[in-house]
Parts: sequence; C-alpha cells; structure tokens
Amino acid sequence: MSLFSGISHQLIDIIEWNDDSTDTLVWRFPRFQDEIKNGAQLVVRQAQAAVFVNEGKIADVFQSGTYSLETKNIPVLTTLRGWKYGFNSPFKVDIYYVNTRQFTNQKWGTKNPIMLNDDKFGMVEIRAFGTYAFRVVDAKKFMEEIVGTNSYFTTEDIAGQLKSLMVTKLTEELAKSNLGVEKFSANVSEVSDFCKEKLTSVFDGFGLALTQFVLENVSMPPELQKEIFQYSRLNKIDMSKLTQMNAANSIQTAAENPGIGGAGMGIGVGLGLGNMVANNLSQSMNQMQQNVNTPPPVPQAVQYFVAAGGKQTGPFNEQQLTEMVAAGTLQRDTLVWKTGMAAWTQAGQVAEISGVFSSTPPPLPS
Repeated sequence: MSLFSGISHQLIDIIEWNDDSTDTLVWRFPRFQDEIKNGAQLVVRQAQAAVFVNEGKIADVFQSGTYSLETKNIPVLTTLRGWKYGFNSPFKVDIYYVNTRQFTNQKWGTKNPIMLNDDKFGMVEIRAFGTYAFRVVDAKKFMEEIVGTNSYFTTEDIAGQLKSLMVTKLTEELAKSNLGVEKFSANVSEVSDFCKEKLTSVFDGFGLALTQFVLENVSMPPELQKEIFQYSRLNKIDMSKLTQMNAANSIQTAAENPGIGGAGMGIGVGLGLGNMVANNLSQSMNQMQQNVNTPPPVPQAVQYFVAAGGKQTGPFNEQQLTEMVAAGTLQRDTLVWKTGMAAWTQAGQVAEISGVFSSTPPPLPS
C-alpha cells in the first residue's frame, strides 16, 4: 500500500502558476523528478500563456483557460513523443508560464548624445529620456529569441538589451527624419508618436508589442536653446505693433522730461525720438531676420599655379592637382605658387596641398 502511495504522490494532477510579482516575465513550473499523468489539469490564468518544451524543442502553447492534458490537446508533443494512438502512461516535459500582461513604467534614456542635422541650426546634439510599456504577444517567439532555458526571467533581464536596441534604432531613424530640432522641445507628443512607430519592428522581432512610448524630456546645449528661443520669438513678433508700442513709450518719456523747450518742445522731441527708436528697432529686427534666413557664403576653392617645362600653367584646384599627381606631371619638387605666397615653392613643402601626394597610390610595379 505504501508503495502505491509513493508512486501516486509523484504524479502531478494540477499544473498552475499563482503570480504575485510585478516584474516576472517567465516562470518554469517546478516539476523536478515528478511526472505528469494522463488527464492532468493545466490551469492558465488571464494574462498568462503556458509553453511546453520537450527536450529543448518548443511543443504546444496554451492560452488562458483550463485544459485536460490528453493527446488531442497536445498535438505537437504527441508528434515529438511518437504517440500515434494516444498515451496512457505518465510523461515528463518542461512547462514554462509566460506573463502576457502589460509591463508599464519601464525606463529608457540616451547615455550618449544623439547627433541631428537640422536645416536651420546645422549639426546639433540632444539627449532624451522617458518611459515605455510592453507586453508579450507571441510566447513561442519570445521563448525562442530571448528566454532560452532560463527557469526565471524578469523585466530587468531584458531591460538592458531593449534600451540598447531602442537607442540605436532611434538614432538611425531620427537622423533620416525631417523633424526639426524645435519640435523636440515644443511638441514632444508628436515626437513620441514618431518614435513609437519606428520602434515597433524592434519589439516585433522578440514576440513583444510596444504599447506605449513617452518622451519625457529632451536636453540640448544652452547656447542652442537660446538660439531656438530667439528664432521662435522672431517669427512671432508683429513688427508694426512693436514699433507703435516703443514709439508711444518714447513720447511719454519725453513729455515727462520737457527740458529747456518746455512741454511742447518735449512732446516734439519725444515724437522725433520715438520715430528714431522705432526706425532703429525695425532696422535691427530686419537685419536679424536677414541673418537668420541668409545662409553663410560658400568658401572659394584655393587654386595654385604650377611650373611645368619652364612655363607657368594653371591655375588648378585641389582635385586637378590630385589628378596631376596621379598622372606624374606634379611631383613633390615641382614649383607651385598662389596669391599671397612670397615666392614659388616646392609642392611637397606647401602644407595646404601636401595631402594630394598621400591620397594618390604609388605607381604599379613593373
């Protein structure tokens, strides 16, 4: 009697997971040496999935519900075990519970600044951080790509890998986007939606879904912030109203200080002074607007004259000089000259063009 009691004690009748944690993604049912008997009850609660693994191969996946483990309910495992006509004896298999609920308030951030090429401000550096939320939507893929044979897996175990992939993807996508740097400080909601859309493929590859992405803060160099604020204010200013306001202030100041000519003189001076201040202010604002909208001048290429066969040739730019080196018509001891040089000098001694010799390969051996 005791023998049969010992055997029955080793047979598992009910398989379930009562999860009371906040960060557990995967938990393996502690089977040890016990065996699962035919007809055992498998309980999969809401926001859970049960994955059967037979000798390292993923077999059947069960969503929420209660199941009686029989041949018809575990078709993949039946095939792997070779149960053609059903099974009657106990069996051993690894059972993993995957938590499919949403995991919120996950932190992300950029350790190093992201470089952006802005149309107005050129190359700029920004740093950003925020939160995101995700859930497992494909338990089989998640087990294959991330978990492996770990018996216990938490959000912390995957956080580092997800953050690195997210920042890499964001750096790539933001560099290709047309988002102006002003939107990162003025319209974070639009930027958050853009980032969430671009990161979807990263999470899909692991059987995950990115359910939320929030850009909480963007930091940039103080001098860049100052330029953005000045540019924004410049676009919003009504020049006519600003001129009228300054002129009125000048008139009031002059009237309160009439000086030698009396009140009438003060008013007249105030009117003239107001007009002068308004005109100067208008000219200054127009000049600022022109400076913002006018691109910097394109630098002119430096050109050199070359002494060839006792004659002066040229002038030639750097690209032409490189071609002449490749053709053998320009060598290090060849004399060259440009505007501003005191005398003809050997090309190899001119630091500005010495690089054309190192960028040209040597002649092929005979």
